Amino acid sequence: MSNYIKLIVLGLVALFAMMAINFARDTAYLVHAIIVTGVSMGLFIRTLRRMDTPIAAGSVENEYFDSVVRAGVIATSFWGVIGFLVGVVIAFQLAFPYLNFEFLQGYGNFGRLRPLHTSAVIFAFGGNALIATSFYVVQRTCAARLWGGNLAWFVFWGYQLFIVLAATGYVLGATQSKEYAEPEWHVDLWLTIVWLAYLAVFLGTLIKRKEPHIYVANWFYLSFIVTVAMLHVFNNLSIPVSIWGSKSVQVFSGVQDAMVQWWYGHNAVGFFLTAGFLGMMYYFIPKQAERPVFSYKLSIIHFWALIFLYIWAGPHHLHYTALPDWATTLGMVFSIVLWMPSWGGMINGLMTLSGAWDKLRTDPVIRMMVISVGFYGMSTFEGPMMSIRAVNSLSHYTDWTIGHVHSGALGWNGMITFGALYYLVPVLWKRERLYSLSLVSWHFWLATIGIVLYASSMWVTGIMEGLMWREVDANGFLVNSFADTVAAKYPMYVVRGLGGLMFLSGGIIMCYNLWMTVRRAPAKEASLTVAVPAE
Repeated sequence: MSNYIKLIVLGLVALFAMMAINFARDTAYLVHAIIVTGVSMGLFIRTLRRMDTPIAAGSVENEYFDSVVRAGVIATSFWGVIGFLVGVVIAFQLAFPYLNFEFLQGYGNFGRLRPLHTSAVIFAFGGNALIATSFYVVQRTCAARLWGGNLAWFVFWGYQLFIVLAATGYVLGATQSKEYAEPEWHVDLWLTIVWLAYLAVFLGTLIKRKEPHIYVANWFYLSFIVTVAMLHVFNNLSIPVSIWGSKSVQVFSGVQDAMVQWWYGHNAVGFFLTAGFLGMMYYFIPKQAERPVFSYKLSIIHFWALIFLYIWAGPHHLHYTALPDWATTLGMVFSIVLWMPSWGGMINGLMTLSGAWDKLRTDPVIRMMVISVGFYGMSTFEGPMMSIRAVNSLSHYTDWTIGHVHSGALGWNGMITFGALYYLVPVLWKRERLYSLSLVSWHFWLATIGIVLYASSMWVTGIMEGLMWREVDANGFLVNSFADTVAAKYPMYVVRGLGGLMFLSGGIIMCYNLWMTVRRAPAKEASLTVAVPAE
């Protein structure tokens, strides 16, 4: 019966998509309709051909659902390299404007590629890392197979479709111009469906768990999934101009729209890039260090303080705007107080290595995880400082903010993800060890030096930029034009591009190392395979 329902749904989707191809009002919507038509018709044929195939007998329900996690690891590595590559391209486009090639009809210029880079790194690389690791962690800590059968596969492939639709939309000019939320209404609707399925899989697995206790990593993952769903829905409330076109009109306008956007924007950082990755930290650092979490009580305090405070911090992005001062001050105060629980998490992560610090000399994976926690601590100190109105008046709209974002995104999110991937691949493909620890060390140093070059160059040029903007002569007139500040930043822009190139090189080395681990590393004995405990 379920196959017949699938055929009906896929047939209706294909029919609607073909109508959309005919009536499409813009190029992006046309391309998206073609993609959806191809996907739905392919799935229709695949489902039809498999209807008479008997289901193989076996004890699959007594095994962890690791095939989807393996696919997630591959997708994370792939999209990571794509995102880093686009980032390097746009970094050099800023340093050398003639790299905005005119013969590409605008499709390859900075304005089109910049949202492609941010979404590829945050949502494609980071999102796939969070989905894959959350599926892995929740099964192990609950001693239960993922709930929902093949619903986990729907989440994985549905999310890849979202990435492709979003990316093609950016290049073709379909964007609603909201930071971290550029996809237009039809792509947002699809992501909502996929995300609710993700919530169902994760929550269903927690509910059917065999372990009475819910490990703290699952609290962080669950808070990330629930809050991102809420943020996504409210920030993307819009009315389509036509059901056959990409363009939509926002429900909120003016200062209300700005307030909702930065409530979303800062909490995308707070829950997508912080809470979710803290779940990763609380599982993979203890596993790699072979030590229990330093303080489980501190982890619970850290969790509740973080999720309560973070949700209020967004207005600090809107100092000196039409938003009332009381609202921006509230955001500033909550941002400053947020420093304490953030550092509570950092201390907990670092102190987990008590008695295992010697492993830093011999285990580059641990080294990568530790430096990620260090960058987390640094970013969560710098962020509250930059929210203070006096500091914000210098830092905001300058490259200092870019340096801050990248020290967190590459240093914290990137490094903890790399560490998790290095841990997962030997386990998921049943290998005794990684192919080369030496290559992990090369990756570590290339990535670390690349981040330092990137962030420090942006700190220097950002502060210089802010000071040049506010410099006045004896008569009170501005001394520097905007073009003067751009020219002064040129050397630092080249350094930033080189730092990004080093980080990209490290990512490519990681992909090679993981590939060779699967191909060449010695396999584990079959007796070491871990299965879900029997009912």
